[in-house]
Amino acid sequence: MKRLFSSVFLLLAFVSYSQKLKKSEKAVFAALQQHVNYLADDKLEGRRTGTNGEKLASEYIINQFKANGLQPKGDKGTYIQEFEVNDGRSINPSTHLLVNDQEIKGDKDFFPLPYSANTLLEAPVTPAIQESNSPWFYDIKELIEENKNNPHFDLPAALYDKAGVLAKRGATGLIIYNSSSTDDGIKYNKRDKSALLKIPVVYISNEAKKKFIPDESGTYDLKVKVDISEKKRWGHNVIGYVDNGAATTVILGAHYDHLGYGEDGNSRNTGAPAIHNGADDNASGTAALLELSKMILASKLKKNNYLFIAFSGEELGLYGSKYFTDNPTIDLSKVNYMLNMDMVGRLNDSSKITVGGYGTSPYWGQLFADIKDKNITVKFDSSGTGPSDHTSFYRKDIPVLFFFTGTHSDYHKPSDDADKINFMGEYNVVKYIYKLVEETNNQPKLAFTKTREQQTIRSNFTVSLGIMPDYTFSGSGVRVDGVSEGKLAQRLGIKTGDVITQLGDIKFTDVTSYMQALSKFKKGDNTKVKLKRGNEEIVYDLTF
Repeated sequence: MKRLFSSVFLLLAFVSYSQKLKKSEKAVFAALQQHVNYLADDKLEGRRTGTNGEKLASEYIINQFKANGLQPKGDKGTYIQEFEVNDGRSINPSTHLLVNDQEIKGDKDFFPLPYSANTLLEAPVTPAIQESNSPWFYDIKELIEENKNNPHFDLPAALYDKAGVLAKRGATGLIIYNSSSTDDGIKYNKRDKSALLKIPVVYISNEAKKKFIPDESGTYDLKVKVDISEKKRWGHNVIGYVDNGAATTVILGAHYDHLGYGEDGNSRNTGAPAIHNGADDNASGTAALLELSKMILASKLKKNNYLFIAFSGEELGLYGSKYFTDNPTIDLSKVNYMLNMDMVGRLNDSSKITVGGYGTSPYWGQLFADIKDKNITVKFDSSGTGPSDHTSFYRKDIPVLFFFTGTHSDYHKPSDDADKINFMGEYNVVKYIYKLVEETNNQPKLAFTKTREQQTIRSNFTVSLGIMPDYTFSGSGVRVDGVSEGKLAQRLGIKTGDVITQLGDIKFTDVTSYMQALSKFKKGDNTKVKLKRGNEEIVYDLTF
C-alpha cells in the first residue's frame, strides 16, 4: 500500500510539474523521478554497503552509465571499483559454555568478549577460590560501585585492563558477572579492536550464574569454547568516464549507499528495525549524478574530461571516496575540481541550497558572482571538509564544491521516502550545477586553497581535539587522517598518521569509542592524550 501511494503521488506530482516544463526538460524531470523511485524502493532494502541491495543499485547505475555512453573507469576495464570493509569480530556458532554438561545459551545469558582468546578450555573450577592455572570468576559489582561518581569511568576499558591483570596473576580463563542491581550495559561489541588476550573472557548474566552456579564453594566442570573471527564485506564504487582528450578532468560524485535496516548503528530510528530507503540520502544525489552525466556527454563541453563516481561506504565513514583517492583510476594531479551532491532532494520553500567548499579555490567567488538563477538562493560554507565524500578530495588538495539542500526530520530514519522528494527543486539544482560546470569549461586548471576544517560526523559532544579520523583504519585506536588548522591537536603537535589510543584513563579502539570518550569531557577539563607515532608512544598534557 505504501509503494502504491508513493507511485500515485509521484504520478500526480509529475503531471502538475510537467505543465511548467518544456519537452526537453520533462525528460530530465521524469528521469530524476525514475532514478529516485527505483533506488529508494523497498526491494533494495536500504542499499547497505556490501549487501544485495547495494548490488542491485550498482547494477542500475552501471546500466544508466552505459546507456548514457560513459566509458568504464573502474577495475580491470569494468565500471566497478571494489574495496574492503572490516565488519568487525563475529562470534561463530561453535562458541559455547557448559557447566556440568549443561549449556548456558548464548546472546542473552552468555557471550565472549571480543578480545577473548580463541581457545577450548576444560577444567574444574571453584568460584570462591581463585587458584593459579585455573579459570576465575569475577563479580564486577564492586568495580561499578567504586566508580559510580566518576564521570570519566569507562567500564569496558576497565574490564579489559582487569582481564589482562588477572591473566598475569594466573587465571587461565575469566567468567565475568554482575551481582548488583545496576545495569552494567555490557554487550558484545563487534567493532571492538582491542588486542586479543591470552585467555578466554566470557560474560554470563547474573540469572544464569544463580541457575547454573548457585553454590560458589562448590566445584563445577567448566567447558568453554570461544571462536571469534574477523568478518569482512565488500563495497563497490561505480565509475564512468567521458574522455575528451583534455589535459584536465572534472569529477562529479554522489554516494548511493544507505543504512539498510540500521545494522551499523548509524540510524536515528527508535522503533523496530525497518528499511531505510534513503530517498534524499542519497538517491537524490545519485539521480542528479546520472542526469548530469547524460547532459554533459551530450553537450559541447569538451575542454575537460569528466569522471562520474557513485560512491559506496559513505555512511560508514567515507570508505568509498577515501579508497578511490588512495587508489585513483585516473591521475589525481590532473583533476581540475570535484563536485559532490549529497541530499539534494529537499529544496525548501525559500529555495536555498548550501554550497560547501566555497573557500577551496579563489575562482569560486568569481564563478558564483556570475551565475544567477531565480529558482536558487545559495548559502555558502567555505570549508572543504564535512560529513560527505568531497572531504576525501579536499585532503588531496583538490578544489571541491558540496551541494546540500539541508537536513530534515527524516534524516537517517525509515521515513526518508521518495514521496517526500521535491522533484522540481531537484531539477532546478541539476540545472544550476550544470551551469556551474558550463562556466568552468573555458577556465584553466583551478588553483587550490586550504580552508578551515569541520568535523566529518554529526555528534553532540562539547569538546574536540580537532582531528579528522580515518574511518577505514582497521587497527586498534583512531588514526589521524587530518589535523584542523589552529585547533587543539595542531597546537599539541599531533600529526596526520598518528594513532590515538587513550584520553585520560579512557582507552578506545575505534572512532565510536573515541567519540564516547570525548563525550565524558567538558571545556576546561585537564587530561592527557596518548598516541602512537610509528613505534614511538607519546603522551601530551592538554586542556579542553
